[in-house]
Amino acid sequence: MLEERIVELETKLSFQEDLLQELNSHVVNQQKKIDELTVLSNQLKEQYKEIVSSLPDASAGDEVPPHY
Repeated sequence: MLEERIVELETKLSFQEDLLQELNSHVVNQQKKIDELTVLSNQLKEQYKEIVSSLPDASAGDEVPPHY
């Protein structure tokens, strides 16, 4: 009886260790993807800033002509 319980517990422990290793692998992969997306997001922000700064001033079109 005691030996059966020990074998059962060892089996469960083995499965849990495998699961933990698999979950750790997923977490590492997710963090890599998050890092890649963060870099991409920052690049897009910079491109957006460059595009906006290269556009003519939008408020200039709202000015009232001098003869009014």
